[in-house]
Amino acid sequence: MIFLNKAIKTTFDILYNIFPKFDDDIEQKTLSPLSCIRELESKWVIEFDLPLVKKEDISVSFSSENTITVEAKLMEPYCDPKIVSCEFEYFKKSITLPGKINEKNIIANFSNGRLVITAPKIFSGNKIPIQ
Repeated sequence: MIFLNKAIKTTFDILYNIFPKFDDDIEQKTLSPLSCIRELESKWVIEFDLPLVKKEDISVSFSSENTITVEAKLMEPYCDPKIVSCEFEYFKKSITLPGKINEKNIIANFSNGRLVITAPKIFSGNKIPIQ
């Protein structure tokens, strides 16, 4: 059993080092940035790591399907040493949020290579009286 687990781990490590992550797009020269999403009582907080990016080179959009898309141009091309002859020039990632979002009050802040987007939730329904 231990031998099998070691063999699976070794195979996984080899494949991970040979093939790029599935979210990255070599043809479009696009990387998928690290991100984190947190649900709070009244809002969603989405964070993206965007190193080597200037604030003016970031684009954030929101679609009617509750999808937030972040695109950013790198200041200089990034070369992954694991991938031969490949330079990445952009970050791009889309995240779909469950539930309704108040798109007029979405706020985005960028500081020290970290983009933080706050998306307030819309609460709907009827108040139920308690007897």
